[in-house]
Amino acid sequence: MRHFPDTYELVVGLGVCGISMARFLNSLGHCVVATDIDGTKTREAAALKELGIPVRIGSHGQKMFDKASIIIPSPGIPLDMPFIRSARAKGVPVKGELDIFALYNTTPVIAITGTNGKTTTTELVAAMLEASGISCFVGGNIGTPLVEHLMQDRQKDVVVAEISSFQLDLADIFRPDVAALLNIAQDHLDRYPDFAAYADSKWSVFKNMTALDTAVVNAAIKNFSTRTKAICAGILEFSSTGPVTRGASVHKMGIDIRTKKINDTLAADTLAMLPGIHNRENIAAAALVALSCGATMAGIRQALNEFTLSDHRIAFVREIDGIRFYNDSKATNVDAVLRALESFESNVILILGGREKGLDFAPLVPEVKARAKAVIGMGEAAGHIMETFDGICPAYACPDMICAVNRAVSLSGRGDVVLLSPACASFDLYANYQERGKDFSRIVNAMVPGQELCHG
Repeated sequence: MRHFPDTYELVVGLGVCGISMARFLNSLGHCVVATDIDGTKTREAAALKELGIPVRIGSHGQKMFDKASIIIPSPGIPLDMPFIRSARAKGVPVKGELDIFALYNTTPVIAITGTNGKTTTTELVAAMLEASGISCFVGGNIGTPLVEHLMQDRQKDVVVAEISSFQLDLADIFRPDVAALLNIAQDHLDRYPDFAAYADSKWSVFKNMTALDTAVVNAAIKNFSTRTKAICAGILEFSSTGPVTRGASVHKMGIDIRTKKINDTLAADTLAMLPGIHNRENIAAAALVALSCGATMAGIRQALNEFTLSDHRIAFVREIDGIRFYNDSKATNVDAVLRALESFESNVILILGGREKGLDFAPLVPEVKARAKAVIGMGEAAGHIMETFDGICPAYACPDMICAVNRAVSLSGRGDVVLLSPACASFDLYANYQERGKDFSRIVNAMVPGQELCHG
């Protein structure tokens, strides 16, 4: 600690968010120290040291946390981490990136949150606004830290932010101009004491909004009527379970949009590039958000005509010997897998597994029984998966991806679908869901027609 300053702001975690936060605070002239328990972050540490930022990697020390004037943990850092918990008990304030961003931001902000569909909806909103002539900075949980917007020379018209519950947990002053809550399903129960606490985190996106702001909410979310009474912002609803009076109604023929200024319908053929009822809900939410920020219906239709789903979201990889392979590695919870299964009629060989997050796989049973030909459990969760689906359909355990793909191919025939939709985190075998999805696609693309793949 001798080479560290006496007073400093401590950034914890040298991932993308931590690096950007340290750079931003340093650019303001603040005295910043950064730390990461991962001793392999040598390149990141060197980059910050070049800026004059002291860095400690490979270990933490309680004194480092206790002496900080403020602690700013990256979203992936658990708030019950002993070093943070102890420093907090001694009066050291802990702030998140949303509040740091809010202190300096002057651009209107759109916040998109929910358990599933956040990235797709965020990208849709940005595409709709851009097609309507409104420039966007797209960031947050989608990949680019929000403080990067504050360091750009040319500011955009609107900030479109994907927001996670982890970010919201430290958001005391963050106030979006428009916020959307897409859905709430079981997730991250390894981080929260129970589902109610996780739901509270999601709903908190609206807590600082005023009557000048707009909240877009899925009317099918549990306790919708009670929860929305506490929201001060104007509310637009969307729903695929019945018509709404002000907002967007999703049905087989399309999406009806009814607001004070708009009475229009997005026909089903406009939505064909985004299959599944879950994507129609995402489109409905995105349209309401975009319209609230000045988008036009012409811009919305143009965006939908040009839009393609990002990688790892029920993405078609290849057809070989009549078997279609889909990469849905982004499905890291049970609800996301349910949505993926609903996109296929039958004959699905489903690859599940990875690192568990305290979730129950049982809600998958009815859809698996109706649509799956077999289930393959992969990685750390394989045993739990085998227990859940024993007697429901053929179930097999595999230690890794290549084993899982091999097994899926051996079980498949012409007209079948092999779907990687894990319902788990990737961290047992991969750095992130993207690497997991890339590995699945790599293995599939290396296959030779008529032959089972037997090597990596």
